Amino acid sequence: MAKRANKLVIVTEKVLLKKVAKIIDEAGATGYTVVDTGGKGSRNVRSTGKPNTADTDSNVKFEILTENREMAEDIADKVAMKFFTDFAGIAYICEAEVLYGRSFCGPDGCGIDMCKDFVKSVRHSSAR
Repeated sequence: MAKRANKLVIVTEKVLLKKVAKIIDEAGATGYTVVDTGGKGSRNVRSTGKPNTADTDSNVKFEILTENREMAEDIADKVAMKFFTDFAGIAYICEAEVLYGRSFCGPDGCGIDMCKDFVKSVRHSSAR
């Protein structure tokens, strides 16, 4: 069985990367994923007229898994109130099911026996 979680996604300007990361850390989240991204939104296409991921004019996308919705909303509220008046950004929350994640689910994983069976079958077939 998968472990239920909330996935907070924040897309904003790359110049805010360290400031947003600090808010996430201070809220007590156990971690996050951040990737360079580009695209078009209400403020139009970034810089050169094409999606851009090469420099500080680009955007970043944070994905944060939280066990409770309150933490996700708290992070989103703090980021939006502090930055979204002056910088481009969007935040949204999705329901998620964590299939495997040692730090999120603990040392026994999230209880996905299918993964364990797959690993056993790969080990068995490679031993031949």
